[in-house]
Amino acid sequence: MKKLFAEFFGTFWLVFGGCGSAIFAAAFPELGIGFAGVALAFGLTVLTMAFAVGHISGGHFNPAVSLGLWAGGKFEGKNLVGYIIAQLVGAITAAGCLYVIVSGKSDFTDIGGFAANGYGTLSPGGFSLQSAFITEFLLTLFFLLIILGSTNERAPKGFAPIAIGLALTLIHLISIPITNTSVNPARSMSQAVFAGGEYLSQVWLFWLAPILGAIVAGFIHKSFFDNE
Repeated sequence: MKKLFAEFFGTFWLVFGGCGSAIFAAAFPELGIGFAGVALAFGLTVLTMAFAVGHISGGHFNPAVSLGLWAGGKFEGKNLVGYIIAQLVGAITAAGCLYVIVSGKSDFTDIGGFAANGYGTLSPGGFSLQSAFITEFLLTLFFLLIILGSTNERAPKGFAPIAIGLALTLIHLISIPITNTSVNPARSMSQAVFAGGEYLSQVWLFWLAPILGAIVAGFIHKSFFDNE
């Protein structure tokens, strides 16, 4: 239960901090943090919670990460369902808190895109389904390679959260204009639940592409980089 609570709180913080920065601060009048600020916010959420609770649960905070670690032989399959449920509950709870906060604004009318992910007309830059799939697949693949490499027993000790947090920042710097950046099915699901409509109908891609990328990365690491 400690591990599941750690995953709940870690994923909550990722969504609340990352998506919250996009909703409230990205385009704030005159002082907006922009894409770079949102990218940094997502990286900081993972970095901080990896240090805070990573020693308890491994600091996945992402169903794709759990599946990628399983594929790489670093996580037991019997724990997958519990971790993924905890991650989803944490993400959706965070999105619910963001909804309550944003709906309390004096001129509130609707939540709009709510930092949800999308392609086609829902892509910030108008990128196609194909572009979105390739982007999410490749970025999640490299994200997992970084996670698996930096947490390997032969890697320098104590620096993994920094490498992982910076990797997630870089991933957002690349892909916010393309898909609003997922690489995390729980983060995508939580926002789509509240944004609804077409965002919810497109969320399948933000499950499929990250999970495939993560699993491929797990097999690559296990086959080529994890041999003594």
